[in-house]
Amino acid sequence: MATRAKKIVIATIVAALLFTGVLLDAFLIEPYRIEVSYHQVQARIGSPIKIAHLTDLHSGGVGTREEKLLAILETERPDLIVITGDLISVSTDYAGCREVLKRMHAPLGVWVTHGNHEVWWPIPNEEEYYESAGVKRLVNSSRQISTDVWLVGLDDSFAGSPDIDCSVAAVPPTAYRIALFHSPSFFDRMAGSCELALAGHSHGGQIRLPFVGPLWVPPETGEYVAGWFEKRSSRMYVSRGIGTSILAARFLCRPEVAIITLGE
Repeated sequence: MATRAKKIVIATIVAALLFTGVLLDAFLIEPYRIEVSYHQVQARIGSPIKIAHLTDLHSGGVGTREEKLLAILETERPDLIVITGDLISVSTDYAGCREVLKRMHAPLGVWVTHGNHEVWWPIPNEEEYYESAGVKRLVNSSRQISTDVWLVGLDDSFAGSPDIDCSVAAVPPTAYRIALFHSPSFFDRMAGSCELALAGHSHGGQIRLPFVGPLWVPPETGEYVAGWFEKRSSRMYVSRGIGTSILAARFLCRPEVAIITLGE
């Protein structure tokens, strides 16, 4: 009997230590271990373009995670930085987030589009805010970034009002179109209207369990939790994003900077 009781005590201690280790990893370690993923996409364009795709910063200022992100961008030196929404969590984060954006630089610019948090927490004088941070906003609009490449930015389908027709109206039919939107389920509507789509919102599930997968994903994620997807001649990459939402933890789902190089 004593031996059995001893085994129960040992098992309880081991389980408690494992649980404590999981909690420490989920809250204090993994959210700051940003992974850089590398992708090559064939595209018939004049010159290769190295894109840093960021999403879901959920940032309120320059902290440990942001410093690591900025160091990665400095090392990678992308030609283009795109951020597919959810720069902030609440409106009070805008001032601090501006300081993060001001430290991002790329020859072809830093471009942002709306996530659900920008729609929920709109900022007065939005254009002035982004200009003061040195970034360019694309919402239901498009811009040419090189001879044969255009960016198409759409409002968030979860909280906003995306307009595909308005967004692509000015884009020449022969151009290579990169669509930026936040909620990945919008790919069901956007596929066929772009060559490449970049999205976020899902956080990759944020909390994933072995053999189970993500415990929860936000609405408008659909089947597009993370990684590459293809439909109607369009390809989409869904990044796990940088920050966290609702729960300040990640497990088996590290934050991500996706480096996507376009070219032959």
